[in-house]
Amino acid sequence: MLVAAAVCPCPPLLVPDVAAGAAPELDAARAACTDALGVLAASRPDRLLVVGPAGQSGRGPHPEGTRGSFRGFGVELDVRLGSGDAGAAAAERELPPSLAVAAWLLERTGWSWTPVEGLGVGEPLATEQCIAVGREISGRAERVALLVMGDASACRTLKAPGYLDERAPGFDEEVGRALGAADVAALKALDAELAYELKVSGRAPWQVLAGAAENTGLAGALLYEDAPYGVGYVVAAWS
Repeated sequence: MLVAAAVCPCPPLLVPDVAAGAAPELDAARAACTDALGVLAASRPDRLLVVGPAGQSGRGPHPEGTRGSFRGFGVELDVRLGSGDAGAAAAERELPPSLAVAAWLLERTGWSWTPVEGLGVGEPLATEQCIAVGREISGRAERVALLVMGDASACRTLKAPGYLDERAPGFDEEVGRALGAADVAALKALDAELAYELKVSGRAPWQVLAGAAENTGLAGALLYEDAPYGVGYVVAAWS
């Protein structure tokens, strides 16, 4: 049963060590993420499930204790998902960048009172499959909270990773509205093809959230919305 959800962006630049001198530019986003995680803690879940984009193919489940790293971004910084140790099962794989950012957020806020597991979702995963994954999550008997990682379009400015696309502001506006209002139907209706063209990494994770939140009656709050570096970042909390 889904009892709460937090939606956060997943750029490695959210980690100050990676952002270096530009770190203060995302202070407001970090603060909003902390507030969103506070909403999850207040829901007193039995388990926290972190969902994030994992490239084209996806990387499946990541048990508690799975390690991640920001060494690929030039920083000697390692993280671990949750406070437990999954032993050999966790040692066999590494967190994708989105879940490494989530692990950093959890460490930063001292999350230690519930088990944590991760789920990497392939960015091209069809809407119907995303919703089905979400329904499986909501079908669990335990009280589950979701930390959903993902960015909106990467095409908001000429210097954005995907260059400027005039369709990006409208898409991001609808994403922000839907996440802020906990509008499950609107998230299900997001255009997967357009999201791909706009380099949206969060579409599949958000639609997993939509499947999990069906018939829960959760209310949403938009905590942050901006497009630094030409990429749409949204922070929201559902409870």
